Amino acid sequence: MPAKIKVCMGSSCFARGNAKNLQLIQKFLDENNITADVELIGLRCCDNCSKGPNICIDDAEYNNIDSGTLLDILEKHFPNLKNNGETNV
Repeated sequence: MPAKIKVCMGSSCFARGNAKNLQLIQKFLDENNITADVELIGLRCCDNCSKGPNICIDDAEYNNIDSGTLLDILEKHFPNLKNNGETNV
């Protein structure tokens, strides 16, 4: 079962940074050769606008995400990445 990354693309989260965060996620998945292991989903709104930008990975919700925090979160959720792009997700 692939991991699920849900990115809120509602106007508030989009304006607060999820447009760039989405690009960063896609780059991370591509560079680590795990696009087939992850389902990337865009959401219209998470109904949590005041805490945005919002991203969910599997059952974990993250709020007020910036690019530095996002990379840390991705590395936490996908710890078995190797330099050659293989993963044990």
